[in-house]
Amino acid sequence: MVANTNIVPYHIAFIPDGNRRWASMRQLSPWQGHQDGTKRFREISSDAFTAGVTYVTFWAASYDNLQKRSKVEVDYLYKILREELAKPQLLKDFLDNGIKVEVLGLWKEIIHDKKLVEAVENIEYKTAKCTKHFLTILFGYDGKMEMLESVRQLAGHRVTEQGLRKGLMTGHLPDVDLVVRTGGEPHWSAGFMMWLTANSQFYFTETLWPDFDKKHLKVAMKEFADRQRRMGK
Repeated sequence: MVANTNIVPYHIAFIPDGNRRWASMRQLSPWQGHQDGTKRFREISSDAFTAGVTYVTFWAASYDNLQKRSKVEVDYLYKILREELAKPQLLKDFLDNGIKVEVLGLWKEIIHDKKLVEAVENIEYKTAKCTKHFLTILFGYDGKMEMLESVRQLAGHRVTEQGLRKGLMTGHLPDVDLVVRTGGEPHWSAGFMMWLTANSQFYFTETLWPDFDKKHLKVAMKEFADRQRRMGK
């Protein structure tokens, strides 16, 4: 069967698993895995947009990741994100390519980092008018908590699909067409974007996130193009 290369997912969401295992296999510290994973994040987002994807979402860290892992590792995650978002070249690339950036999640409530807040607010403000591509970073995110908060907001009101979606922090994003999970553990985590992934295609790979490159992305997108999406029909 020949792939229909004209079928490109409008919205891809990545669950980039395997940074720590990648580092452990090389006898490196966990944060070295996160560092290399961050490099891959830049490359893959660029490759996806170049391939015609409009929306790209990355689950950078779950709520549990930031709550349960060692303070040293969590502090390093904050450091990586803070330094990455503060890079002038990254902002230039986003502006040159019309990429709007959002960082969503409960990270502010877990650890107070003034410099990270400033870096996030700066890049969100400066890319706010970009309309060609949309990059969302989920940091300190939990899908079950997101859904519960939306339901709480509906207390005393008529429950509708539109109303429930409006209360989701990710509700303004389009439905996810393709979810890519790396790391060889094919499962759904913490109700990940449960409303937006109700009709998504899932692609699982044994490849650990720091090793996931343009070639692997191309394979995932080809498999998506080959599949028939019946949508209940």
